Amino acid sequence: MEDIAGWIAPAATMIAAMMTGANLGVRISGWDLVVFAIASIAGSVVGLSSGQTNLLATNGLLTFVNLIAVWRWLGKQGTYEDGGKLAAEASRRSAYPTLFTTTGIAAVPVAAANGKKLGNAGDVLVSCKRGKVSYVVADSSGVGGIGEELRAVGRAQFDFACDRVKLRRLRAWFESLPPLADGDWAAARPEMAWSPDR
Repeated sequence: MEDIAGWIAPAATMIAAMMTGANLGVRISGWDLVVFAIASIAGSVVGLSSGQTNLLATNGLLTFVNLIAVWRWLGKQGTYEDGGKLAAEASRRSAYPTLFTTTGIAAVPVAAANGKKLGNAGDVLVSCKRGKVSYVVADSSGVGGIGEELRAVGRAQFDFACDRVKLRRLRAWFESLPPLADGDWAAARPEMAWSPDR
């Protein structure tokens, strides 16, 4: 039993780490926490079987933390994501304007005017005073986040489709926008056709 658990713990940890790194939305984040919980339970078995109290204590605490996180992400956060998706789907079949959920915005593709994918949306910034979208932060796809650059696209330059953000411009225009520096996201820039609240 100790040998099997000794293999399960590192294998499950590696799988969960890859799932976390992929950042594929709330539901996947919830399931990677399940895999982390399996890893910590296996680590607890190894600690108990081998008499390593420190390993048992560490993995016991990690199991507790992982189970709370599973409840949080597959329960509460998952409910938010599901609610938004269901409302968006229902609005497509109704006479009301189509809704777009921002709960899972990080997984939403960004496409150029010709339909070719540029990357993914990272965040949507909303004006406090007006309650309207000011701009979307989009990445230009790198591999696993390496070589990825973030750019702010003003509200006048894109449309929300049901399953993507579609720019009204081509890739060359998007790539001509200045990349956002860490901690220096746009407040007001003329190229984004956006003005701050007054």
